[in-house]
Amino acid sequence: MKDNEILIKPVVKRNGLTFSFLGSLGVVAGISLFLFGSEFFAPGIVCFALGAIALVLGFSKLAEPEVSLKLTNEGFTYFHRRGQVSVAWENVQRIDQPRVTQGIDTIALPYIGVKVKHMSPVLEVISLRLAAGLLTEQRPLLMTASTQEEDLSVLENQMSAEFTPFIEDNDRFKGVLAMFGHRSRLLGSHLGYHLYISTDALDRPANEFIALMNQCKHSQVA
Repeated sequence: MKDNEILIKPVVKRNGLTFSFLGSLGVVAGISLFLFGSEFFAPGIVCFALGAIALVLGFSKLAEPEVSLKLTNEGFTYFHRRGQVSVAWENVQRIDQPRVTQGIDTIALPYIGVKVKHMSPVLEVISLRLAAGLLTEQRPLLMTASTQEEDLSVLENQMSAEFTPFIEDNDRFKGVLAMFGHRSRLLGSHLGYHLYISTDALDRPANEFIALMNQCKHSQVA
């Protein structure tokens, strides 16, 4: 680890090799039971199905980056299997865990929310593959936002704007970047944050990570 640099290794990455190994054994055992005769067909199906599930889960864990976040003096970088994006501390307005109301209860969402001052610096550095991937992954957040909006026509109008250029100050973005900019702005107006990091990408409880990020933001990783 370099000086003034904190690396976060995701919990979801753990046990990837174990799941892959056990999954391979399950698939092989299932195929072997098929070959032994029809009386072993049922247990063979069970072994093969469980093995396939474990194998897919193991491969998905191994596909995740070794480091999910890097905190430095300048800001933080979020690493995703589809790409990465960096955000300067000076562009961060607030970091917390987004919460929504459900009846009389307040529910914390499994994300770290980052409210930025300007989206243009983010759109300038985010990879196109990551922007496209996050648009898909954030659909549950979009559905959550819809449950918080009493007048759904407002949300529908904001969603229709995703297909238009995203303009901020003198910057203009088109295509996927425009869609991601509009989506971030929409989520910011309904859930309070523009960027969302899944808690699966963390190596500690959400409240501890939020405290760490705020400490880094205010002290610039002393």
